[in-house]
Amino acid sequence: MRSDGRKDDELRPVTAKAGIIKRADGSGYFKVGNTEAYAAVYGPRNLYPKFMQNPERGILRCSYNMMPFSGAGERVRPGGSRRSKEISLVTEKALLPVLELSEYPNSVVDIFIEFPQTDAGTRCAGICAASIALADAGLVMKDLVSAVAVGYNKGRILVDVSKEEEDIEGMTDIPVAVLPRTGKISLLQMDGQIPPAELQKAVAMAKEASRKLYEIQKQALKDKYHSFEVGELR
Repeated sequence: MRSDGRKDDELRPVTAKAGIIKRADGSGYFKVGNTEAYAAVYGPRNLYPKFMQNPERGILRCSYNMMPFSGAGERVRPGGSRRSKEISLVTEKALLPVLELSEYPNSVVDIFIEFPQTDAGTRCAGICAASIALADAGLVMKDLVSAVAVGYNKGRILVDVSKEEEDIEGMTDIPVAVLPRTGKISLLQMDGQIPPAELQKAVAMAKEASRKLYEIQKQALKDKYHSFEVGELR
């Protein structure tokens, strides 16, 4: 058993909600363990300055930000950092395959992801929250995107590593984002080393975990619109 009592293929407790930020065009909340992500979508709207516009398709912009006292360790410096810019770009690339941006020429879709509390797996939680927010905004999408980080250490593969596990010496961190309906991968990163055969097992375990997250994401969207229907009936 792991330090928190989970099995190797077991996720931390997950909570997801849609439509939680009123003034956004779409929004999502995703909590896994003690990591909380809020995502707000604005757009599609006209992109300015005009020389940046693409008459054939819209563009996607992502902003990832950890609040100063969100982590258990040192205070996070406010403002952009090299890490936040890298993860913003990674998030953008993970979400692009499901968006039909050709439907929104000369436009931009902005996603802002904020973390009031973190405990490992932030980029994956942010992707899950952003995916919910994009769907909530009513954008044309092929699928949602589900993401989870898998860890590898001394022959053992662990799904959804916690901060305590992430800090173990020699732990390899493998964030994976999946399009659940097709099983295609839109993000695969690795920090550390792992034998090729074990990597295949790790990706397979990530795909299986992503299917569980997918159901939770879909339920969050259903719950929002079900509550609207109930309110209308009343």
